[in-house]
Amino acid sequence: MKRFLIFPCVVCLVFGLLVGILLPIDLWGENAPPVMGMANTFPPPPSDSSSSVSSPASSSQAAPLDPAENFPLLAAACSVNRCFQQQNWSGLADYVHPDLGVTFTPYSTVERDSDLTFTADQIKGLAQDQTVYTWGFEDGRGDPIQMTVMQYFERYVYNRDYTQAPEIGVDRIITGGNALENLAEAYPGCRFVDFSFPSADPVNDGMDWSSLKLVFQPAETRWYLVGVVHGEWTI
Repeated sequence: MKRFLIFPCVVCLVFGLLVGILLPIDLWGENAPPVMGMANTFPPPPSDSSSSVSSPASSSQAAPLDPAENFPLLAAACSVNRCFQQQNWSGLADYVHPDLGVTFTPYSTVERDSDLTFTADQIKGLAQDQTVYTWGFEDGRGDPIQMTVMQYFERYVYNRDYTQAPEIGVDRIITGGNALENLAEAYPGCRFVDFSFPSADPVNDGMDWSSLKLVFQPAETRWYLVGVVHGEWTI
């Protein structure tokens, strides 16, 4: 399977052409932002579980999914990214795999046996979930990562606005460090999109990179979210 690196200008062009020509629905909405950076490449998420955009309720009427096509995968990843940005948990839950749930990994190395997995129903109510979970161990220090879901999301999922990520990789890790990158092995049969900030400040020489990797499993008519892998520079 080929791996791709997508830059913002390419994403804007492809999304603009395909959405305008091929799709019968408006993914952008009436309040689409102007063409600036990555902002207008992210279609808004479904407002509720009955939405007609990539929702399970409408999947029975959708065309069969071709897992080799990049556009449906990228569209799903961009929608999930927007759900995180807007804290639209009902919209996010619509993308979560109904049987496998979604697994969260705080650093680049996926540990399927110990990483925490949440169901779609749990995702819908996570804003009210005050449970302190153990998500893994801090790199370098070894202290347990004990946080509520919202605290974890702020630190190990959406630590930056990834709708503004300057580089996007389809089935390709944009930036890596000392940690083992085993995403492909941990999720066989799946594909992923890497939203990456290779560097926030050139002065730091890349030692401030971070990424949000979204892993999807194909179904008959759509992509389901099964993994959320946070990456960052580690010691």
